[in-house]
Amino acid sequence: MKDQRLQTGRQGEQLAKRYLESQGWHIVATNWRCRAGEIDIVAQDGNCLVFVEVRTRTSNRFGSPSESVDWRKQKKIRQVASIFLSMNTVCVSRIRFDMISIRMVENGQTPALEHIENAF
Repeated sequence: MKDQRLQTGRQGEQLAKRYLESQGWHIVATNWRCRAGEIDIVAQDGNCLVFVEVRTRTSNRFGSPSESVDWRKQKKIRQVASIFLSMNTVCVSRIRFDMISIRMVENGQTPALEHIENAF
């Protein structure tokens, strides 16, 4: 069961990465980790550094993907982003926190992807 969840999450992150690249974004890092946690995607959108949380679900049984990012997760992402900024030299004028919500579907249909800018 856990292996299936990890595989679904990886698939969602790959879809999100390809989507952002198709929008002309430069991917700075994926699955960036430190002791405080992980950021799924760090990307540059023009002169803005964007920390992207990707949530993938196969059903809405436990809520939508976007509903799973509560205030605790948002706080953790902000902490990890702060560490990322202190450890990396980036030349941007602002930062932003986005979310990509992916709903996987069966029968080979295209997954539903929603990009929420300034999610938190």
